[in-house]
Amino acid sequence: MKVSEEVYRKLKEVPPGKVVTYGQLAKAAGLENGQRVIGRIMSQNPYPGVVPCHRVVMADGKLGGYGFGGPDIKADLLRDEGIKIEGGRVRDIDNVTYRF
Repeated sequence: MKVSEEVYRKLKEVPPGKVVTYGQLAKAAGLENGQRVIGRIMSQNPYPGVVPCHRVVMADGKLGGYGFGGPDIKADLLRDEGIKIEGGRVRDIDNVTYRF
């Protein structure tokens, strides 16, 4: 299985209303220190309606990039799932982080 397919498979486990960091997703997919690899894989997501790449954020809660409309769209999608965003960051990230 390609690395990207494993990453997409793991990300599909993250339910609405939860987020995961680039680093957590990398570790869950078997990539040590693979945060940048995750960013690249997310930017190439061919399944935006199926693989919820908007749920991947930076470790400090910053939203990071989003290739399907930019960070404002990413923030809107997360808000629609009940996640509070303030100043371009997920508020209270510890309580909305998914644990693999």
